[in-house]
Amino acid sequence: MNAAGTPLSQAPQNALAGAEAAWAQRLAARDAEALREVIALHGARLHRTAWRMTGDAQEAEDIVQEAMLRLWDQAPRIVQRHSTGSGAAAGLQLGGWLQRVVTNLAIDRLRRTRRMSDAEVPDREDDSPRADALVEAREEGSRARALIAALPERQRAAIVLTYYEELPNAEAAAALDMNLKAFESLLHRARASLRQAFAAQEGGK
Repeated sequence: MNAAGTPLSQAPQNALAGAEAAWAQRLAARDAEALREVIALHGARLHRTAWRMTGDAQEAEDIVQEAMLRLWDQAPRIVQRHSTGSGAAAGLQLGGWLQRVVTNLAIDRLRRTRRMSDAEVPDREDDSPRADALVEAREEGSRARALIAALPERQRAAIVLTYYEELPNAEAAAALDMNLKAFESLLHRARASLRQAFAAQEGGK
């Protein structure tokens, strides 16, 4: 416990929550420096998520920029929705909000690209171990990327958020605007799809 009676393990989380509420208030007041601070804190992780979803660094940068612009534009409404009687943005997690926006933007762009090209995402290459073993080891090679890229968009997002970004299932579900049970079902299907892909790859040798 600290002097205020808060468990020490919770203190960093509480401090971050307080900082994010303060950033939200400053964004709502049109403080551009607050936006720069939010980008410095969350930008690299968001870019990583977008890149793993799209496989394109420039596309990932565009997605993160769009997400930050949406945060800037919507900050007053976001704060209003989370405000308490004291005026604080209680329970507001800017990182979670941005993760949800980036994930959905990436899914939208993947779907739009498929419609425009009328082509499937490139299929698998080379051999590999079982899907779960590969993903849990977080292998970043071309084989893993190709197999994950071949998944349907939301299955791909489930794998990226859970195994690469290491989000708890509840946070990953929130990023996809799903309840926990539905997300766990999606993740189960994604794992099964990867296992089938690896099995087909092994059988095709």
